[in-house]
Amino acid sequence: MRNPLSKTIVEIKPSGIRKFFDIASEMDDVISLGVGEPDFDTPWHIRDEGIYSLEKGKTSYTSNAGLKELKEEIVKFLERRYDLSYDPIRETIVTVGGSEAIDIAMRAMLDPGDEVLIPQPSYVSYEPCCILANGTPVIIELKAENEFRLTAAELEAAITPKTKLLVLPFPNNPTGAVMERKDLEAIAEVIEKYDLYVLSDEIYSELTYLDRHVSIASLPGMKERTILINGFSKSHSMTGWRLGYACGPELIIKQMLKIHQFAIMCAPTTSQYAAVEAMRNGDEDVAKMREEYDVRRKYLLRRFKNMGLECFEPFGAFYVFPCIKPFGMTSDEFATELLKKKKVCVVPGTAFGDCGEGFLRISYAYSLENLKIALDRMEEFVKELNEKR
Repeated sequence: MRNPLSKTIVEIKPSGIRKFFDIASEMDDVISLGVGEPDFDTPWHIRDEGIYSLEKGKTSYTSNAGLKELKEEIVKFLERRYDLSYDPIRETIVTVGGSEAIDIAMRAMLDPGDEVLIPQPSYVSYEPCCILANGTPVIIELKAENEFRLTAAELEAAITPKTKLLVLPFPNNPTGAVMERKDLEAIAEVIEKYDLYVLSDEIYSELTYLDRHVSIASLPGMKERTILINGFSKSHSMTGWRLGYACGPELIIKQMLKIHQFAIMCAPTTSQYAAVEAMRNGDEDVAKMREEYDVRRKYLLRRFKNMGLECFEPFGAFYVFPCIKPFGMTSDEFATELLKKKKVCVVPGTAFGDCGEGFLRISYAYSLENLKIALDRMEEFVKELNEKR
């Protein structure tokens, strides 16, 4: 029989995160610090609005690009939070999570041979989405000594005549790194110099602990070069509602909408009505969750310091990225042994790119109680490793 499978799809590696979840699911008394999902329930007033929309029979398709009411609230949110100004009709599209927005943005923008610069470690979907869109991924390895920020020099060194798009994944998953205004200004100069575009994934924008998040789209000359990706999963604890959005130049959004029309039709109607409430009245919920995450972040950093694990201070998202290089183990080996011996599940840094070797991603989207138990077990493990050295 003829091979029914696409060679491109077969050659894409599955997510490196799943291996450890699969092992952990077969074990008892495991504490997982691996999932990038808020442990808070979606705030009640947001859930209530979704329930009310169902009770009122609002179960039909919305317009392809999303509820007009929701798009208007999204642009109001972006203006008050990040000084961004978008047209809700021509420059905004509601998607099935931020992941769909990433996918259709790349498919709308890339031709075969176009190069996409992807800083790593970073979210696992960028590289596969680039390949599926017939682009050529070019990896920029971020460095711990730069706190895993992208520098203008690193960016410029990776550019070729085929470069078209830069993925800017900050605040970053898995490192927790952020880009401050001065960092982005230097990047923007390079982008304009080489006439590039930016896909700025800002899904963690509301979870920053250093200062107010700055979007590269807010810098002079960058709005017309940037597709901004965001959503409700991380900020409003709405992962299962599967709702995101993209804002950008009308020229690009129009083509993204075309793909969205044929592949998706529209984002979930109930989720959209709930998201209207999230945009209108959810700022206080986000602030409370951010404060709790910050307490957990500081707790983890103290514990790592006490057990002698080197870890730069991350100021975004809800991840820490400690270094385990002194133990002479690969990230995969360390994570596997920690899971088997102490029943603590973390993710090896290599799940987010080869340059994640020697690091672990640990999520603090868990209660302090669970974090304490997990870190006690991890401290025992580290002590045992040190005694063998």
